[in-house]
Amino acid sequence: MPILSFKLNTNLFLRDPQSSELGQKIIEKSIEMIDELGFEQFTFRKLADQIESTEASVYRYFENKHRLLLYLIDWYWMWLEYRLDFSTQNIKDPRERLRLCLQLLAEEKHFDSSFAFVDEQALQRIVVSDFEKTYLTKQVDVDNKDGLFLPFKSVCKKISNILKEINPHFPYPNSLVSTVMLAMTHQLYYAEHLPSLTDIKYNPKLHHKKLYEFLEAITFKTLDQVKNV
Repeated sequence: MPILSFKLNTNLFLRDPQSSELGQKIIEKSIEMIDELGFEQFTFRKLADQIESTEASVYRYFENKHRLLLYLIDWYWMWLEYRLDFSTQNIKDPRERLRLCLQLLAEEKHFDSSFAFVDEQALQRIVVSDFEKTYLTKQVDVDNKDGLFLPFKSVCKKISNILKEINPHFPYPNSLVSTVMLAMTHQLYYAEHLPSLTDIKYNPKLHHKKLYEFLEAITFKTLDQVKNV
């Protein structure tokens, strides 16, 4: 078992991959392969070859690769919320808490030794490129009813509550937070692949810092502008 583990929605999997060595290997290699090949080219057959197991053994954990992607991205949001809670628990000033949240959203992620089977840096790249594939689907309403987007919603709600502390009269806290969360993924993706759509230049040493500056500007200026109306 990992040092720490998250209790993910049981609708995501047939067997919890955190509970066995093979399951953790499935998660570890899936992240590596989706990051390298892209989600479209990733298959359970290719995964089984890489972990020296059978395709049937992978299907014993996940119904299909869409559920596996949902699992990975839900795991990422739960891990991020865990980090948000840890970093802000003793900070009383809501503006400072908001800045810390935006920094954690924007920063480049690094290996967390508490979860040895997860490459958080590669998983962040998967979230940037594939997050919207989890809900821009025909089955989104069913998946939503099954609670498969709760980790993302929980992060949004946590940050939205901080916005309400800063400006209780701001009428769009949920809209602003969800927009900022998607801006985080969009701007990183644009910087690397569609540079004319962003002012953040792709530079591994700088673009996460520039992303934070952008998120901070649109969040605080929107809050403060409405506050002064």
